[in-house]
Amino acid sequence: MIEIQPRRHFQAQVNIPGSKSYTQRAMIMAALAEGESRLEGPLLSEDTRYLLEALTLLGARIEIQNGDMHIQGVEGCISNPRREIYLGNNGTAMRLLTTVVCLGKGEFVLTGSPRLLERPVKPLLSALNDLGVKAHSHENGFPPVIIQARGLQGGEVRLDHLDSSQYISSLLISSPYAAKGLSLRLEGPVPSRPYVEMTTALMRHFGVEALQESADHLIVKKNQGYQGRVCRIEGDASSASYFFLAAALCQATVRVEPVMPQTLQGDIHLLEILEILGCRVGRGEDWAEVEGDPLKKGDYIFDLGHMPDMVPTLAVLAACRPGRTIIKNVAHLRIKESNRLAALANELTKTGIKAEELEDGLRIEGGRPHGAEIETYNDHRLAMSFAVLGLSVPGIKIKDPACVQKSFPGFWEELEKLQ
Repeated sequence: MIEIQPRRHFQAQVNIPGSKSYTQRAMIMAALAEGESRLEGPLLSEDTRYLLEALTLLGARIEIQNGDMHIQGVEGCISNPRREIYLGNNGTAMRLLTTVVCLGKGEFVLTGSPRLLERPVKPLLSALNDLGVKAHSHENGFPPVIIQARGLQGGEVRLDHLDSSQYISSLLISSPYAAKGLSLRLEGPVPSRPYVEMTTALMRHFGVEALQESADHLIVKKNQGYQGRVCRIEGDASSASYFFLAAALCQATVRVEPVMPQTLQGDIHLLEILEILGCRVGRGEDWAEVEGDPLKKGDYIFDLGHMPDMVPTLAVLAACRPGRTIIKNVAHLRIKESNRLAALANELTKTGIKAEELEDGLRIEGGRPHGAEIETYNDHRLAMSFAVLGLSVPGIKIKDPACVQKSFPGFWEELEKLQ
């Protein structure tokens, strides 16, 4: 446990690691590609380590040199390790690799930590079965996942009532190696849709075109394949958000690099919310800067369906702002690293803030939080958000601070720069 020391009115510059979402997608595409790829500035964290080990088991050769990742691809022909593939609590890897292993031959078993085994994959397994794959799970749609692979035939499939956009990305990423290609139709709302755009943009970078016939119809033609590329990984907008939050809460000025304000990462739109709530925001080619002012009072409603990872950040901000904040369209946060809606309501309540879990979000009555011991539920985003609360509220203590290793190993060092 660590106790955060408050500080205010500072001016600082911090550096963030590469995007976790970009890194993992690029790693998989590079592993499937023909030839060698070099990922510059990838995120090197607990999650990417689990994925690296999994891709190595599937036949890719991966080396890290001077912070870059060199990946020799398998040209779409993956190996069968004939052992379980363990993914920790990396939900992205579980979903993306579920389709990747369909490209192989024989039985593949994907498993992970107890929490990962509580995170659903049923919509993806159903879609794969519709495409002719023998895909099932031990526990009615929850990992471990078992794939009886004999290559991916592809064809037409529909996805509906989704709790994650990663099912879409999973099918898209492996589709260039499907015998019939892929025609994917989406029905109903799609959470975190910007991540689908991120996936198709990276596919294009690695030499594969995903055609968007309409907003809800994607086509990947057969006889395509990824080619080895040099890929510069953007800074992680989710990681940047904690330092934007610090500027807002402490009436400070914080510049974060490298951040691309024009990124496809949906979490960058937190900057617009901060502007609405009274902060000043500067944007450059590869940086963003937030200058905090007194936060605006009153009642606000924010739909975070396309940037759900920003809910912990905004919830902590809401706790310190006079007025009611309602965060909606994020019911799927119950299946993240923790049940984030319940966890946020519980921990904010500990600080004296009235916070209520709603069917699809949170209601927070802002005020003056007080110190408390914060349970992190082994959830990196809770740890980092409440750590920033401690910069403006005395007595905030963070349990299990090491859980930030999942996405931002250098978080505590960067936080110390804020003074």
